[in-house]
Amino acid sequence: VHEENKAAANGCSKIRSGAQNGAALLALLEKTGYSMVQQNGQRKFGGPPPGWEGPPPPRGCEVFVGKIPRDMYEDELVPVFERVGKIYELRLMMDFSGKFIGVCVSLDNCRLFIGAIPKDKKKEEILNEMKKVTEGVVDVIVYPNATDKTKNRGFAFVEYESHRAAAMARRQLIPGVFQPWGHTIQVDWADPEKIVDEETMQRVKVLYVRNLMISTTEDTIKAEFNKFKPGVVERVKKLRDYAFVHFFHREDAVAAMSVMNGKCIDGANIEVTLAKPVNKESSWKQHFNGQISPNSENLLGFPNKEDGARKSLAKQTSLSVRLNGQHSPAPPGVERSTYPIFPGIKLTPISMYSLKLSHFSSAVMHLDYFCHKNSWAPPEYCLYSTTSQDGKILLVYKVLISSIVDNSQTSFMPEKLCTTVEDAKELAAQFTLLHL
Repeated sequence: VHEENKAAANGCSKIRSGAQNGAALLALLEKTGYSMVQQNGQRKFGGPPPGWEGPPPPRGCEVFVGKIPRDMYEDELVPVFERVGKIYELRLMMDFSGKFIGVCVSLDNCRLFIGAIPKDKKKEEILNEMKKVTEGVVDVIVYPNATDKTKNRGFAFVEYESHRAAAMARRQLIPGVFQPWGHTIQVDWADPEKIVDEETMQRVKVLYVRNLMISTTEDTIKAEFNKFKPGVVERVKKLRDYAFVHFFHREDAVAAMSVMNGKCIDGANIEVTLAKPVNKESSWKQHFNGQISPNSENLLGFPNKEDGARKSLAKQTSLSVRLNGQHSPAPPGVERSTYPIFPGIKLTPISMYSLKLSHFSSAVMHLDYFCHKNSWAPPEYCLYSTTSQDGKILLVYKVLISSIVDNSQTSFMPEKLCTTVEDAKELAAQFTLLHL
């Protein structure tokens, strides 16, 4: 056993505080031939294992295991995980919870979300600022403001060369400590980009067009995309400053993407890519209670070749609001169980905004979270009513979204009425999220 292995194992015995001595770890290292090093608050077993040839395992081969008991270490964990298959690397964190373990796929995320950025900062300024304090920065993605293209939207995505670089950067960019341009920023993992298989993408004949002017109409977009070859566009659906352009044939969509990307329409340089289809397992849909209205299915880029499947899916995914007092089912993949509070369990006060989107099952809460992430004022709900022919009071909410920085305000109101206040508010929140 190498001296560094002995040092790591002996050092660990002090952390265990007598719960387990270093002999068990040394025996494990001698038995397996793996190495062990301790760095950055974690202890690494293997990576690569003895006799390993070739590159490391590809993305998707790692799982995250949480809530490991405080008195359990590699000598007990390795035999458990080896039942599944050969271990390439095991990294044990030094902060444990003492509860039942939880296992999920480890996301090899290389992108961070940076919020509360001054809206007058350009991409180059943000990129340089991130490179000053973090290593491994590859790119910065900045979206122009919907109403003023000279400003950003108050947030950016920072791409790093590896998951490790992104994780280290997340530790360094501590809100309140790191204050670029004198501003306290928000830092979190970006939602991982959805991966669509190549076979599905080969059938897509819908283009996603970004960075449009708010004033640009669907007719203008259709006319511009028809210029390079008249009559190829089937329809256009525009939402605020982006749109989906549907073509009759895929080859025309691919050609138009090449020709139109970077073109100027009404004074804005547009970005054009193939639209990524959304399937029913998509977490994007789950964020909206697992439901999308049938109309929105058509604008998200589903291949027309699968019209039958799409109609079936649209039928399953009718709007989730509890219309006429009928409760919608829980979103697929979202656990809605309750658990007992055992004696001795420590409860820690947290902010709602520190949670992930998967913790929200209602559009109302999701919209509040979304506004907070973008440094906007909380959504304002204005209630309106009318009377149906049979004398029922019908309700609808208008949602006002305000920007604290530039005092701009945008309103959203669905075209459906509800019989209860709760349903009307949920419908309005879903409608607003779909259009933001």
